[in-house]
Parts: sequence; structure tokens; C-alpha cells
Amino acid sequence: MQPSFPTVTVLDVPFIKTTATQLLETLQQRILTQQNTFVVTANPEIVMYAHHNAAYHQLLQTADYITPDGIGILDGAKILKQPLPERITGFDTLTSLLQWASDQHRSAYFVGAKPEVIAKLKNSLTRDYPGLIIAGMHDGYFTDDTAIIADIKRTQPDMVFAALGFPKQEEFIAQHRHVTNGLWMGVGGSFDVLAGTVDRAPKWWQTHHLEWLYRTLKEPKRLKRIAVIPHYLHLVRQQARRQR
Repeated sequence: MQPSFPTVTVLDVPFIKTTATQLLETLQQRILTQQNTFVVTANPEIVMYAHHNAAYHQLLQTADYITPDGIGILDGAKILKQPLPERITGFDTLTSLLQWASDQHRSAYFVGAKPEVIAKLKNSLTRDYPGLIIAGMHDGYFTDDTAIIADIKRTQPDMVFAALGFPKQEEFIAQHRHVTNGLWMGVGGSFDVLAGTVDRAPKWWQTHHLEWLYRTLKEPKRLKRIAVIPHYLHLVRQQARRQR
């Protein structure tokens, strides 16, 4: 973990204590100076997976920045009496970087999502971020990533976004980030939203930290994922007691 931001450790995962604006400025600077950067946007589900999976937990420690993507992380930090300034979502970080890249004529490579989503994504990116250089795109349905990695190595993009879901996207980045000195970031289901195949929660739901509820109402199968929250909060309270 880079020392440029203080961190708050929630269940052995160090989250950066900063604002979305400050993080964005830091990431832009690192891209301009060609510093290899690995960003993980983590919610309670990822923290719990890391808690039960030693190899994934170890992998997270190699990230340069872990951002609090999820109100549950902010709740956890509060329980530990080490509040974080704000939620820094993967989607907002992604779109801010794309806007900046469009303004600066920087390049990005996109890996993940379904083939039909990737097809739509190209049109959306061209329309919404006209100055962005699309270095390459590939759907997430591959068994061998050799050709994709060779392409990233050849094109040397400023940014690589992997929408493969955790833990696959972080494993993909950790294994291959050495091939180009750009920014590497796992972005979950963000390509679906960018492509317009999935709606993001309206602003009211976002402002009231209820984006998780909106998405669960839209996709009831997410209920199983939400079920980790009570267990997560219980473990954080245990951590708080130990630290007293």
C-alpha cells in the first residue's frame, strides 16, 4: 500500500482515508508519470471474502489503493471510531477517469462483461467520451488470457479496466499488471451500466446510501450477497472491542 494516504484497517483490509477528488488527482498524476498503479474498490462482500480466503487477502495487500466502495465500509470505520471522509465508488472513479482521459486524449483498455455488452460499450464510450483513445476491448468470457495480455502489452494503455467481478478481476490484475505501467482497476459490473444494459440507481437512492437496496430490488438474486453484511458488522464490532 502506497503511503500517500493514511489508512483505516477494517478486518485487516487497509482503506485509504481521503476524498474522491484527492484520489482522482493522485491517480491522474501517477498516470502522467507512468507509475504502475493497482486500485481495488472494496465493499463488505470483498472484505468478507478476503477474511475467509488467505490468498485473496494477501493479494489485496499488493494493491496501491483500496477504496471504500460501499456504505458498509463507512459504517465499519465508524464502529472502529476511525471515520472515513466519504464513499469512493468504483463507478464514479471510473467515469471521472474516463472524462479526464477524454479531455486529455489518454488511452484505456477494457476487459470483461458479456460479448453483447462490450459491443454496446464501444458505442457508448465513443459517444460519451469522444476524446478517449480505446486501446482495446475484450469480453470477460475467455479461458486463456494470453492474446489479451499480448494486446495490452502491445498497445501500452494509460489505464486498464477489468470488469470480471471479484476475485477474478483482482487476480487478473495482480498477475498481469507488470506488462504496462498504467493504472489497473477492477470495476465489477460497471461496463453494464456504461453500456446502458443495466440502470444505475437514481441520484436519490445514491445520496441516501441506498444504492444496494435499489439494486437488490431490481435483482433479487443479490439478496444472498447482502446477507454477508450482519456477519461483517459483527466481526467489525469484535475488532473494535479488541482495540479498546
